[in-house]
Amino acid sequence: MTELLHTADELHRLPRTGRRAVVMTMGALHDGHATLVRTAREQAGPGGQVVVTVFVNPLQFGANEDLDRYPRTLDADLAIAEEAGADAVFAPAVDEVYPGGDPQVRISAGPMGERLEGATRPGHFDGMLTVVAKLLHLTRPDLALFGQKDAQQLALIRRMVTDLNFPVEVVGVPTVREEDGLALSSRNRYLSPTERHTALALSRALFAGQDRLAAQAALRARAEAAPASDERATALARLGEIRASADAHAVSAARAELPDAVRAAALHVLEEAGRHEPPLVLDYLALVDPQDFTEAGPGFSGQAVLAVAAKVGATRLIDNIPLEFGAHS
Repeated sequence: MTELLHTADELHRLPRTGRRAVVMTMGALHDGHATLVRTAREQAGPGGQVVVTVFVNPLQFGANEDLDRYPRTLDADLAIAEEAGADAVFAPAVDEVYPGGDPQVRISAGPMGERLEGATRPGHFDGMLTVVAKLLHLTRPDLALFGQKDAQQLALIRRMVTDLNFPVEVVGVPTVREEDGLALSSRNRYLSPTERHTALALSRALFAGQDRLAAQAALRARAEAAPASDERATALARLGEIRASADAHAVSAARAELPDAVRAAALHVLEEAGRHEPPLVLDYLALVDPQDFTEAGPGFSGQAVLAVAAKVGATRLIDNIPLEFGAHS
């Protein structure tokens, strides 16, 4: 039986067994959250403990954002958390988390928190890190699990934990998608059928960028496997890469231009969706280094995140996928 706790005192009286894993949510749980809880259960082990927090944090919402509209479904959340294996749900009131009102001292997200989501939603990441820090202190976990769908949030939490010496391991869990590719989100419920059709462009755009990267990697692998000089050109021509065979520098040049090519492939899908009814209104498309969320430049090598944010109707959605730009991409 999953225990429902509302106060810090109740949480601190909860007997601790084995490793404690925490999953932080703002409620309105769906299968993406359930996946986080199930992963936490696996990570904590049969003798460990899983705590799910449910708290709609007012510090994360701007003046024109949907704090009042954000769904509150605690009874359903408790049932989902219990089914997924949670031992306790901690669902405090606002005055329990912020007993003195809005906190005077907050965590600053720094330069990374001013990019992408931070540029669109000023102060959002300061509020997010402040409540995550408070909940880490209150729950005192060994592990904290967060979804990779919120890639910038995950990167900032990892940075905070490292920079401020929090004694917790941060675990990222891959994005859960619906059958049609749409990333699971509490905000999906706001989409009408026609809006949902338009919203599918977010994931399609990301996969188009991923496919462009994979196609270039396959081309480069075939090119490098071909013999040098005349034999190399002949082999490339036989594979149908006439342009590459005519230009000995085409493959290496394509590698340097690949980040832009990945962006262009994704942007093409998003621009088409901008002509749908209702249209997709693009906020940003970015290919970034996950260490600091700066844009990946020409010849970029290593892990990257292709991220997108857009509005469909009144609903703002985000999505991303990880990409690997390696020696053979």
